[in-house]
Amino acid sequence: MKRAALALVLLVSSLTACGGDEGATQEKTTLTVGVVPVPSSAPLFIAEKNGFFKAEGLTVKTEIIQAPQAVMPKILNGSMDAFLTSYVSLLAINDSGAAKLRLFQHVQTAAPGIASVVVPKDSPIKTAADLKGKTVGVNVLKALGQTVTNAHLQQAGLTPEDVKFTAVPFADQLTALSTKKIDAAWLVEPFLTAAKKDGAVEIIDTTSGPTAGLPLDAWGVSEEWLAKNPKTAAAFQRALAKAQQIASTDRNAINAVIPTYTQIPAEAAAAMKLGQFSAEVDRAGFQKLADLLHGYGYLKAKPDVTTMIPSKIG
Repeated sequence: MKRAALALVLLVSSLTACGGDEGATQEKTTLTVGVVPVPSSAPLFIAEKNGFFKAEGLTVKTEIIQAPQAVMPKILNGSMDAFLTSYVSLLAINDSGAAKLRLFQHVQTAAPGIASVVVPKDSPIKTAADLKGKTVGVNVLKALGQTVTNAHLQQAGLTPEDVKFTAVPFADQLTALSTKKIDAAWLVEPFLTAAKKDGAVEIIDTTSGPTAGLPLDAWGVSEEWLAKNPKTAAAFQRALAKAQQIASTDRNAINAVIPTYTQIPAEAAAAMKLGQFSAEVDRAGFQKLADLLHGYGYLKAKPDVTTMIPSKIG
């Protein structure tokens, strides 16, 4: 944790050294950013709350989105500048050819206990091996939940074909479990904590073991936007980097902003587990995730993730 914090300090120092008075020559001063109502969006709201965007001569307007795929038309026509994306979505969109996206700023890496497969308290299913022939609910098919669960199934001696996956929104998972429409559910926070309070039992911690340290979320932009707006991009990233430093060291700062853009109450925000907020993505972890997705057939081509990380912004 100390090394991660030091890395953030060094990054912010180097970005600050570039200066923050480029507002007069920035290509854009007003940005529209798509945010998903999840904890990973917190650094942007921390930046707004602390005046980091204003200090860079930027006005940031937010638009709540549910999935990056749905806003690609806005990204491509320029009506949305940046957006929060899971690494899975970033990889999938690039693989589909719908857009050329680039990792703009890393946000959160998985930590143990933040995403798990759970079963009802009276379920005979006790381990991953017991899922053979069973149905597991995931929020989206062929995405992060199915990918990390498959890795643990294989560790338990099963194949991905031994389990049936079905799409069930997180908000409907508990009902689906109680009515036995599904045998198990893959849940993330804050739904995971709520499920455990309701009596659900964790059988797989899908952010540990073979899937430990995988990158979760980042801010994404299009390759074209980066090329057209280098000075704006540099200013935006400086502000986000300062907020990322705060998020990495001050949990209370995250707790304070989450209720302002989500339906998560303050008490729940303070109780749920979070991943690690850090300065940069671990490239090995990013490539590992890409390899898992390709290995399960969720990506057509095996990607080289280094092509998605700009060598320099601004």
